[in-house]
Amino acid sequence: MSENSQRSVTVERTGAGRYVATNARGGTIAFGTGSDDEFTPVELLLAALGGCTAVDVDLATSRHAEPATFTVEVTGNKVDDELGNRLTDLAVTFTVAFPDGEGAERARTILPRAVKTSHDRLCTVSRTVEIGTPVTATVQDA
Repeated sequence: MSENSQRSVTVERTGAGRYVATNARGGTIAFGTGSDDEFTPVELLLAALGGCTAVDVDLATSRHAEPATFTVEVTGNKVDDELGNRLTDLAVTFTVAFPDGEGAERARTILPRAVKTSHDRLCTVSRTVEIGTPVTATVQDA
């Protein structure tokens, strides 16, 4: 395990229904309630699923050939049932094409294995969602 295994972001309210998340390196992303074009928290979760596995697959395939097309679509159904609000039927779909040339056939060959390895072992986000991890919520004095 790495020395610095903790990850964190801070979320601050910037206005009615508007927030900014800041990571430890100073990067920011704005999001909101869906009343405008900013991402909602649910959409950020879908983006995190797709982004995490995209990084894994891209690293494995692009060392052999640069993709001409590389798109990851992530979908899920939001439900409200006896378990509360949640997403079901999460699906991650890759559309990747490599132009003819050196390494392209190798990249095409390893693509399915790279997707499977990311899903089964490497992608921290999808592994956390699939395995399930308890979340603790507390209130701290301001």
